[in-house]
Amino acid sequence: MKKSRGLQWPIGIAVALVLVIGMGAWTIVETSKEGVQESDIYMTNYQDADTDANKLINAKIAFNNQYKIEYISKQLNADDAKIEYKITSKDGKPVNYAKLKVIVTRPQVHDEDITLENPKVNDGVYSFDTKLPGIGRWDIMAFVEVGSLKRYYNLKVDTRFDLKPVVY
Repeated sequence: MKKSRGLQWPIGIAVALVLVIGMGAWTIVETSKEGVQESDIYMTNYQDADTDANKLINAKIAFNNQYKIEYISKQLNADDAKIEYKITSKDGKPVNYAKLKVIVTRPQVHDEDITLENPKVNDGVYSFDTKLPGIGRWDIMAFVEVGSLKRYYNLKVDTRFDLKPVVY
């Protein structure tokens, strides 16, 4: 009978440890190469949005109790993007005195962000004309303020398809 020296377990544990640390380092290196950026769904960083979540929800409810905002653009084209919102009071009267700021951005990447302010206003319809840097998926984030009432109104649209925008 041959005696084992007892080195098999320590060597196995050392090899497994080196593999785990190596794979962890490889994961960090590979993910740092990607252009992943923080979410800015409420035009702020996600930590502030998380901290102020109840305020944002209550502000949306208060705004919706008195006003209605809707995205009325038919289709978003990259070459001639016309972004239109209609803001009315609950009784259907157009609101022409709201402050509206819109950011058009790609999901997860902010290199091509377009900030739109000072819209044309006609009978409660707020219009922005712009040109998008490319076709594909876009997030349209709007911040509307009427007096002391504020609300974020965010959409997901795609220039390649004539689809109804998704409100989130």
